[in-house]
Amino acid sequence: MSALVSRSSAFSSKLEVLADLEETVRQFMAKHEEKRDNWYPSEFLPANPDDLNDSVITELRDRARGLPDSARVAFTINILTEEGLPHFHRLIAESLGSQTFWSLWNRLWTAEEDRHGNILRDYARDSRLLNFSALEEMQFKYIRNGFYPDWAGDPYKLFIYTTCQERATQISHLNTGKLAEGQEPLLVAVTQKIAQDESRHYAFYMNVFREILARDPNQALEAASSIMPAIDMPGISISNFNDYADVIRRAGIYGPRDYKFIIENLIHNWNIDVMTYLNEIGRKAQDKIMSIPSRLDKLSQYIETRSKAKSFTFEVIYGRILEMA
Repeated sequence: MSALVSRSSAFSSKLEVLADLEETVRQFMAKHEEKRDNWYPSEFLPANPDDLNDSVITELRDRARGLPDSARVAFTINILTEEGLPHFHRLIAESLGSQTFWSLWNRLWTAEEDRHGNILRDYARDSRLLNFSALEEMQFKYIRNGFYPDWAGDPYKLFIYTTCQERATQISHLNTGKLAEGQEPLLVAVTQKIAQDESRHYAFYMNVFREILARDPNQALEAASSIMPAIDMPGISISNFNDYADVIRRAGIYGPRDYKFIIENLIHNWNIDVMTYLNEIGRKAQDKIMSIPSRLDKLSQYIETRSKAKSFTFEVIYGRILEMA
């Protein structure tokens, strides 16, 4: 019998696996904090009386005025996603416990993520990039509506979702910043800084799930096969979310091909394609996961061949009409 199988049989529940992981994760957290750049939003935009300079804000607004509307739409979803932090603090606590060792990570992660919404909100206000009152209303409704995915409460599914979502968010921030290159260097710097955080969070969640796979491969693969085919992005409950997502895809910021890239990398990084000594549940889950890239490729081709020129309008970008091929 494989050592992998005999070891996984020693765990009677997912919570026991998490308990066994505590010392490993403690080491992950220490390495994470060693590499972390502990930055604050006030480093990017004037916040203290001595920093206030009308010319800084005037120049910022002049630069922001030239940003394309597609970047404004992506920025809107990015900021709302980041401002949805209360949803995810709750979901992590529900899945991992609010009084357990894992709450140490939840608090650290929340403190680091909190900066993202803060700097994006400050930028939106100071730059006048968006209709701020419309943005505030969207944020209020999004927080009030809640986010209740069907994986809530399952720690394995939580780690799979957060791994995928952190990488997707990183891609979205980076590509939004690229639309500002040559026009607005501050927005480029802000999106890059956030993307760096997301990259480190992605690495943490990915490494944790790798350890789970080593301890409980069959249940871990079964959980992965239910999450990886498609993830609901955090902002899915936002009004007209599908139109926002369509603009973001058409602008080349994030779409099914990006998600395919994420899945292919996770299959490789988690060695899912070469895992052996699985039971029937594990083998079926493995086959299902291995079929995802091909399905996403077909989905991308279908969307791209059927896509026609379309106009969009969003109150948050001052009701302007956005024409996209």
